[in-house]
Amino acid sequence: MKIATAAYPLDVLESWAAYEDKIFNWVSEAAGQGAELLVFPEYGAMELATLVGPEVAADLEASSRAVSDRIEAVDALYAHLALEFGVHILGASAPVYDGGARPVNRARLFAPDGKTGAQDKQIMTRYERTPWDVVPGGPLRLFDTALGRIGVLICYDSEFPLFGRALSEAELILVPSCTEALAGYSRVRIGAMARALENQCVTVMSSTVGAAPWSPAVDENTGMGGVFGPPDHGFPPTGVIAEGQLNHPGWTYAEVDLARVAEVRADGGVLNQAHWAEQEPRAQAVERAALR
Repeated sequence: MKIATAAYPLDVLESWAAYEDKIFNWVSEAAGQGAELLVFPEYGAMELATLVGPEVAADLEASSRAVSDRIEAVDALYAHLALEFGVHILGASAPVYDGGARPVNRARLFAPDGKTGAQDKQIMTRYERTPWDVVPGGPLRLFDTALGRIGVLICYDSEFPLFGRALSEAELILVPSCTEALAGYSRVRIGAMARALENQCVTVMSSTVGAAPWSPAVDENTGMGGVFGPPDHGFPPTGVIAEGQLNHPGWTYAEVDLARVAEVRADGGVLNQAHWAEQEPRAQAVERAALR
């Protein structure tokens, strides 16, 4: 399959129609290049706060609620485009008030047959905890799709190997991200590559890019698109299948054959995914010892 992963700039939007046009143009461009799976980044939906005006966009709480209020319309837009272009889309994540007092950070996966799935972020960054007060949502999910088994680790979640372990059956792990500095981008990139290594799967990282000085949540953004695999038979020896250009908006494309995932898991130079289970009893048996 062909994958498109976004380096996505956040804009001040003049109208809902302008947002519809923006997303349509992004999706139509990727679909026109033959992409079957499109991945948008974490908090890419924050630009919707600008529809309510600069004062709301500049207020952390008010902007979160303004974005959440638009989610039903945003989901309908992505679902329509997935159907129209015959593609799977991981939509940009957003703060969503879903019956609780505080928002969750939620990404939605849309299939061309009209089916959808939601994945909430599991562990919040320091900024998401204070001052934003975003909270963990529902559990990790493994989605069975026409493209293969797909898991989603939103940004910081990709840095935790137990989440990778929980999704060890996934053939594709999508990593939508929003990182302010190069160090943050590097942490998520390293996490995405580590998950590809240990699970012998393909990981797909998307990023927000550029400045959004109107928002306290996403004011500075550093990143690029990337697609990674295990550095083993049938994959690049670096593990890098494709990468974009740092802070350059646009799609990064990669051709991926998931048959290679099955092959490397069955007969790779190493068998990380099969050997996962051997770690747990040995890790629990660690001993504290003095040098002699």
